[in-house]
Parts: sequence; C-alpha cells; structure tokens
Amino acid sequence: MEIKELVPADFKSDQMVRWCAGCGDHAILNSIQKALPRLGIKHEDFAFISGIGCSSRFPYYMNTYGFHGIHGRAAAIASGVKTANPELSVWVITGDGDSLAIGGNHFIHLIRRNVDLNLILFNNQIYGLTKGQYSPTSEHGTVTKTSPLGTVERPFKPGALAIGARGTFFARTIDVMTKLSTEIYVKAAQHKGTSIVEVLQNCVIFSDKVWADISDRKYRDDRVIVLENDQPMIYGKDRDKGLMLKDGGLLPVQIEKNGVTEDDLLVHDSHNPFAGLHVALANMEYPDFPVALGVIRDCQETASYETAVANQIKEAQSQAKSKSIKEIMLSGSTWEVK
Repeated sequence: MEIKELVPADFKSDQMVRWCAGCGDHAILNSIQKALPRLGIKHEDFAFISGIGCSSRFPYYMNTYGFHGIHGRAAAIASGVKTANPELSVWVITGDGDSLAIGGNHFIHLIRRNVDLNLILFNNQIYGLTKGQYSPTSEHGTVTKTSPLGTVERPFKPGALAIGARGTFFARTIDVMTKLSTEIYVKAAQHKGTSIVEVLQNCVIFSDKVWADISDRKYRDDRVIVLENDQPMIYGKDRDKGLMLKDGGLLPVQIEKNGVTEDDLLVHDSHNPFAGLHVALANMEYPDFPVALGVIRDCQETASYETAVANQIKEAQSQAKSKSIKEIMLSGSTWEVK
C-alpha cells in the first residue's frame, strides 16, 4: 500500500496552543512536526503519550493518536502501547520533573528494557506547571519557591543516567536550534530501541535564560560542540577548537597551538558499544568544556523489548500442543448444552 506523502501541517491539530509566549515548547513542537513526514510512516501509525507538566499538553497539539497520562507514568503507558502494537511509532513527551522524579523508576526501566520508543525529555531545570519548584535537574544552589536558601541537592545528569541504565541511544539539542533538533528526531525514530533526546528548553516564567550561557547566538559556537559521526570533534566560531583524549580524560584544545593539529582530535563514533567515552561527552559542562549536542550514543546491543516478547510468544506457540484459545476450549472431554 502506497503511503500518502505527508507535510508538517498534517500533524497540526485544531487546538489552540496554550503555552506561554516565548516558551521553548513551541520550537520543539514545530521541529517534531517537521521530522515526522520524513519517516515514511503512515499518518495513523503515530501515537504520542505524555505525563503531567507543561510539556505534557503536547498530544493535544498533534493530529495523531495520543494519550495524556498521569504524573510520571507516560513511559509505562507507552511501553504497553508499543508492546501491544509494535507497528506503531510511539513517542513519549515528558519533562525533567515528570520523568526524573515521580517517573524516575519507569524512566530507567524503560531504557533497561530497550522498548522501541522515542522519549523527548524537556529539561528546563524547574517545575513550571506547578509554579516554580526546583526539579531533579536544578543546579546545586538554585533558589526557588521550595529552596529559598538554594537547593542542597545534586542534580541528575540525564545523559549519564540514560547511558548508565544501558541506554542504546542518547542525543541532546537546544530548543531554539530547530534544524538540528529535527535531524535528531529523525535519527531517534530510525533507531530500533529506546531513544532518549534531552532538549535544553527555556521556561520564560520560572527559569528564563537558564541555558543562555550556551544558547545565545553571540557565543553559542564557542560553547557547544555539535557531534557528527566519523567527524573530528571540532567547534568554535572559527572552527579552531577541538577535543582530545589525554590521560584518560577529555581535553579542550586550540587547533594550531602548541603543535595541536586536526589529526590529534578525537573522531566521534556514536556506534561504539563502549559507553565510557559517551558518558564523558554527555557530562561535559560549560565553562570547563563545550556542551555536547547531536547524537552522542547510537548503538544496538540487544533486540528491542517488544521484538523479544513477540519472538518469545512465537516460540511458545510453535511448541504448544494447542495453538489457540479455541483449541484449548475444545480439547479433552467436551459437551454441548442445547
């Protein structure tokens, strides 16, 4: 059956988008709507599942199947949807509070199981919908309504958490970098297994400019590195900076200084099953390092969860004496009541 050629407008619902003006969620919505037509998937085979939070209004704005779940349970609901109907392209829309606090257990076990889902994690380091409490990704010392003297907690690093849970795909982008975001969403959807995409997203009300040090166009190129597979790790407005491996760790260097050439730089390999370097890249923070964007990890270690379940059922059926419920019901001594 020929699939109708789709355009971004096909995925826009008739609902008024009710996020605050200037919220980074608008850019994420547009980027995903641009990515979906490129996947060659039938319109009716998309499903968007969300939990609770500003980001979780997302399914209302998508002209697809969707489910607005309860707090922290989007990953669990989506796992059931994908396992019951593996042909669907299932997307989980969640925030740093929804997925890493009350939903933290579901988050890590989704990744461990390697269910073929695309989880988009909106990270603004704050609880926005409930009016500005600190979240599991808020930096140490952040002053909020629930930490008036500054939070004493250490934040989760989503990349390290996802890879540490045996994640097979992790990528990062910034909400305003819509072209890069669209490319990442396409690659996430093409990955067979759990895809985690962290979006550094701006909440204009409760954490405005939280990512400004790296997202502002004036100095973004010198403070982020966009990783490309099989390419040397180069960044900078003048493409004059790079990353080397020295003494077992990453080292930012100036190219053509102290004898450093492009040949000395690390070459990115997202497919390498060794997770150590991927964790190091995911953990880089400004100002000591450039922040890594793009696909950091993309490797296939095991079959996806729903594929393994389907294969297990087929194997059990092939060895069973009765092949269906009807055969079981009619086996042994039976009688008919008239």
